[in-house]
Amino acid sequence: MSRPASHTFPGTIPPRAGVGLKPQHYHEILETRPEVGFFEVHAENYMGAGGPPHRYLEAIRAEYPLSLHGVGLSIGADRPLDSDHLDRLAALVTRYQPELFSEHLAWSSHDAGFFNDLLPVPYTNETLNRICDHIDQVQSVLGRQMLLENPSTYLAFTESTWEEVDFIAEIARRSGCGLLLDVNNVHVSAANQNWFPRDYIARYPLAQVRELHLAGFAPERDEAGQPLLIDSHDRPVDHDVWDLYAYTLSLTGPLPTLIEWDADVPAWSTLLAEAQRADAVMDATCNEGVEHAVAL
Repeated sequence: MSRPASHTFPGTIPPRAGVGLKPQHYHEILETRPEVGFFEVHAENYMGAGGPPHRYLEAIRAEYPLSLHGVGLSIGADRPLDSDHLDRLAALVTRYQPELFSEHLAWSSHDAGFFNDLLPVPYTNETLNRICDHIDQVQSVLGRQMLLENPSTYLAFTESTWEEVDFIAEIARRSGCGLLLDVNNVHVSAANQNWFPRDYIARYPLAQVRELHLAGFAPERDEAGQPLLIDSHDRPVDHDVWDLYAYTLSLTGPLPTLIEWDADVPAWSTLLAEAQRADAVMDATCNEGVEHAVAL
């Protein structure tokens, strides 16, 4: 499969692997101009008015497609969205014109303040209506479609009346948002809650998916000594996640795919190798099938 050139793009992100942009790699990226499909940044890291982060991001944005990933809107919170935060986000979108913008199906704010975590929501009609209202507000202010990312979960709420796949599909139907399918989150949630990840992927509203995420997880044990996977973003993508990624691509076709690595960030060469593997799996899956891709 021929690939679009990394450094020319017609307003869309090519179906290639991208990498999360980290400050420790600014210089090497600008010096070497690596062949990657795009870069993605956390919006909240660039909400200041200026300084070195913006100088480097502007230089890299001039060369590569950009995806903006929010972690602080608190879409699922039982309270109004923070209008100041949304205004800062809108200014950032206007400044950099990213090809994609995404947020999480989670909450992180409450009357008591802001939590430095992405917390799950119960899948109820009340939550559904609130999230759709929040997404409508975000898309109206930004003047563009938002992508919603599926969560990594460690338990299920007893009050939930929707299955997660159906809940997300209904949000996309009502709000018109796109979806970001985090394949690692599917694997983590499936392992923690004892369900089958391929069944989840097969039932997912794949026609609305605009981007995929891959990351590493940390295997731990819960208080009862049972296996527990933590969505840690601090190590290479696991073989089982590569397997699930290939299966996903067999259903969706090639899609922009991000390598997430947010803690214990390694040398640039390590991240680039992960992106190159994602490209190889994408090519192999789309040209020769899942079995060949998994063998890579």
